[in-house]
Amino acid sequence: MAGKTKVDLLKLVQQMINLDPKMRFAAIIDPKGNIREAIMKAGKTNLKSQKEEEHFCKQVAQRRAMRKEFDKSLGKVRYVHVEREKVSQMVIYTKRNIVYFTMEPEMPIDNKLRIITRIKKITSEI
Repeated sequence: MAGKTKVDLLKLVQQMINLDPKMRFAAIIDPKGNIREAIMKAGKTNLKSQKEEEHFCKQVAQRRAMRKEFDKSLGKVRYVHVEREKVSQMVIYTKRNIVYFTMEPEMPIDNKLRIITRIKKITSEI
């Protein structure tokens, strides 16, 4: 499937954000760290400013490039999970993009893993 349109990406982030009431933010980022599409869940306040969000996404892309060094010896990254005091941050690498999403931190790990699995299925073609 050659390049998805913006409408498709919007639909994907909407599907992601609607997976669970504890979801906060979902974004699709290109390999350079530019946000292609993103949604903050209605009623949730953004913990980062727009500038911080853009800077953070650039770093997510840089870390993907850094982690690639170890693909041969350790295998490809399945997902990245960072647990912070105020938020859980998740990153999934697809073929051509990076999927970044956040959720409330007090969610049981099995719920988080279920969401990761669902998001991997939703985003498998991008």
